Amino acid sequence: MKKSGIVPVITGLITGLVTGLIVSAAGFFISSTAINIRNPGFWVIVILALFAGTAAGTIAKGCKVTVSKKTGSKGRTKKYSEFRFSIVPYILPIALTVIVIGAGIVGSTMFNATSYAKILKVNDSDFTADLSESVETDSIALMDTASARMLGDREIGALSDVVSQFDVSNDYIQIDYNGKPVKVSALEYAGFFKWMNNKEGVKGYVTVDPVSMSASFEKSEGMKYIPSAYFLEDAKRHIWLEYPMLMTENLHFEIDESGKPYYVASIVDKTISLFGGKTVSGCIVLDPVSGEIVKYDVADIPRWIDVVFHGDLICEQYNWYGMYQNGFMNSLFAKKGCKQVTTYSSEDDSSDEKPVSDYGYVAKDGDIWIYTGVTSVNGDSSNIGFLLANERTGESRYYAIAGADEKSAMAAAEGEVQEKGYQASFPSLINVEGNPTYIMVLKDSGGLVKLYAAVNVEQYNIVTTAATQAECIAKYKAMLGISEVHTPADEAKNVTVTIASVKYIDIDGNTYIYLIDTENNIFKAKASEHENMLLLEAGDTVELSCTGSKILACKQIVG
Repeated sequence: MKKSGIVPVITGLITGLVTGLIVSAAGFFISSTAINIRNPGFWVIVILALFAGTAAGTIAKGCKVTVSKKTGSKGRTKKYSEFRFSIVPYILPIALTVIVIGAGIVGSTMFNATSYAKILKVNDSDFTADLSESVETDSIALMDTASARMLGDREIGALSDVVSQFDVSNDYIQIDYNGKPVKVSALEYAGFFKWMNNKEGVKGYVTVDPVSMSASFEKSEGMKYIPSAYFLEDAKRHIWLEYPMLMTENLHFEIDESGKPYYVASIVDKTISLFGGKTVSGCIVLDPVSGEIVKYDVADIPRWIDVVFHGDLICEQYNWYGMYQNGFMNSLFAKKGCKQVTTYSSEDDSSDEKPVSDYGYVAKDGDIWIYTGVTSVNGDSSNIGFLLANERTGESRYYAIAGADEKSAMAAAEGEVQEKGYQASFPSLINVEGNPTYIMVLKDSGGLVKLYAAVNVEQYNIVTTAATQAECIAKYKAMLGISEVHTPADEAKNVTVTIASVKYIDIDGNTYIYLIDTENNIFKAKASEHENMLLLEAGDTVELSCTGSKILACKQIVG
């Protein structure tokens, strides 16, 4: 290679340095990723900047090679210059790429299984002690995100001055608002030009009541610093400019107990090697009206904030806990004691299994707890227990309760009204007089809630449906014999009913016959004591002598 003095070298160095700085500055500003050595995104931008700077510097410096070539019949020698590629200048970015990839491998579960298993602290707990036996229907959040979106869009669609400028964000968040579960979502700009035309900001958000199945639009001061804004008003970028070295995720919308809107982001740390072992160390709260930012450690997070340890992270951490207690090799081969949260195939790719994204929610003590079933990695459609985790504090509790998994319970509820073709939403978990119970809604093809269903976790053939939560729980209690009114034999009453359906359920080794009449009343009897009832079918008319729901005698009316 022909050298032509110091000037090209200096020119190449300056060009390469300026190009690298421009690429890195643009990369960090556009992506708003943390300038932190534990952040993989940081190294991606640095390596891209090094490659770009090296390429620009090499071109500016010039890498011409003088080549001699004989031409013509007389063999004259002709000299000319051409550019030739050399890998030498790229040694640094290539070496850095190899080091970063190696650091990722070194920090993986393959070499740190025990450390990953210790990240989430899980306490064994008692189900009946933790979840109150009193079932208050206004504290049960059953609405899934799809239904919330439908109701929110319908509410905004009726406001012509709002729908023309804004959309409702699809990111509905389950929060506890003044002691009751509520889903909330902020409005967002419907594109760049809508943002340009509304410089006063977004002036409202949507709340959805999962009990009454109603939505409302709540006005607020103009929110300028939101995720759908651009340039310096982009919420993520605004936070990054204040705390450029903090790694954050889970930026979402919440409201405090007075209804004032905020955006909350989780602060995450990596605790294993360079990139491994994600944990949450606190949160950042952004006032979207003023742009004020406040940083909290985990111990200082205000009670009104509900989602810091989000469901996806909790499930990932529990899977580390459940899979790697006995080492990485055990998780691959023997799988002794390995367990994980229940997983289902995604709709867009039947070969891809992942934790469910629409978790069950439990409103408890002013916080929102997510729950999901836990199953053995070699299991079938059953759970070996449940995980309940606080999304504000990260506190996690495990309940060793064997029973049907959520999908089996949903199928059982759908089968109860299979002629209607309703679809069950992901259930919530409640305690009905010491009985772990799934409760869920059944929706029609248009997404409207038609019925509520209760399914016993340990015996998922115990199913009831009704038009309201209260009625569904009352029928469920009657089927379990919990709300049965015991009266003296001389106060037994005689009723004539038409049977709508007959169920046979095993309880503690005994088979019980359940008769559900056309008025949705439930009557039960032990099969061994009333063998004449074994031939009853839907449509039969019978005369019953009973105390409460307990059948003392049954006589079929023929004709």
